[in-house]
Amino acid sequence: MPLLTRLIPSPVVVDIRSGALDDLAAILSDQRISSSGKLAFAISAGSGQALRERFAPAMPQADWFDDADGTIDGAVRLADSIKRKGRYDAVVALGGGKVVDCAKYAAARVGLPLVAVATNLANDGLCSPVATLDNDAGRGSYGVPNPIGIVIDLDIIRQAPPQFVRAGIGDVICKISAVADWELSQRVNGEKVDGLAAAMARQAAEAVLRHPGTIVDDQFLATLSESLVLCGISMSVAGDSRPASGACHEISHGFDLLYPKRAAAHGEQCGLGGAFATYLRGDVATAGEMAECLRRHDLPVLPEEIGFSMEEFVKVVEFAPETRPGRYTILEHLDLRTDQIKDAYADYVKAIGS
Repeated sequence: MPLLTRLIPSPVVVDIRSGALDDLAAILSDQRISSSGKLAFAISAGSGQALRERFAPAMPQADWFDDADGTIDGAVRLADSIKRKGRYDAVVALGGGKVVDCAKYAAARVGLPLVAVATNLANDGLCSPVATLDNDAGRGSYGVPNPIGIVIDLDIIRQAPPQFVRAGIGDVICKISAVADWELSQRVNGEKVDGLAAAMARQAAEAVLRHPGTIVDDQFLATLSESLVLCGISMSVAGDSRPASGACHEISHGFDLLYPKRAAAHGEQCGLGGAFATYLRGDVATAGEMAECLRRHDLPVLPEEIGFSMEEFVKVVEFAPETRPGRYTILEHLDLRTDQIKDAYADYVKAIGS
């Protein structure tokens, strides 16, 4: 009888701990990453310079590139710079989400593996098969291979502005809503759900939702880091962003597109959107748990808390399905009119408290 299995794209190295960056040179010398020390480091033009000064002396064979600015043009420039400079074993992204996404795209363009060394936990992009980059039309998502290595130093994470960690919390717990949207589409439309991908995303969210710690605790930061990695891998397992992106992300994209100069952090908007979408789904108890977690970590639960009126939020929710044509979520399922969204929002506010 044949044994049936599948290969799952996942990092060969995941190092999440305090002091991990002290061992960065040794981590990167893993034979599966680089046998020669020839590495192309992608950093930002600003804060990345301090990281270069710290690590360059220990890795004399490496070259450093500061083109990673979070735009598609910057990612293309980075790829061209790497290609012109020489031959490398891997690209190493050293910085926040913009740097990682630029480097993921550039590494894919030049055919090199990527190691993501994250300096904040703002979203699940550090291990996802997607690069989100600004372009002339606003912002686009580009398919890329998963990183082959993830390094997260909890000491560095604590030095980042707290709002970056909080945003990561919102981006993780909204997966509860995203997976529920996926399962809704399965029931209504027969869309195939990958059970492993759904389980990974849901359990990652549950781990953060129910963790009693705060953003200053190593155990909580480690759990959040691991959950972000698992969410990224879940997308690779599914071959799609479905386990990580549903109505919660549609609402976030709605904020971005309708109010680009006022939009909050991606994870803040996703957390709020996920709680509201869960309430729309009729799961009042889970929506309350999500709202309690968001409040405990000083994340918004109501649009007013990020500077938007009720009328503006209603407009965002009404527009949200247009941001992901073809994706079926609770928003498409209910197809609410403006007055119905207003009523639902009023009920949501009463249910979760202020």
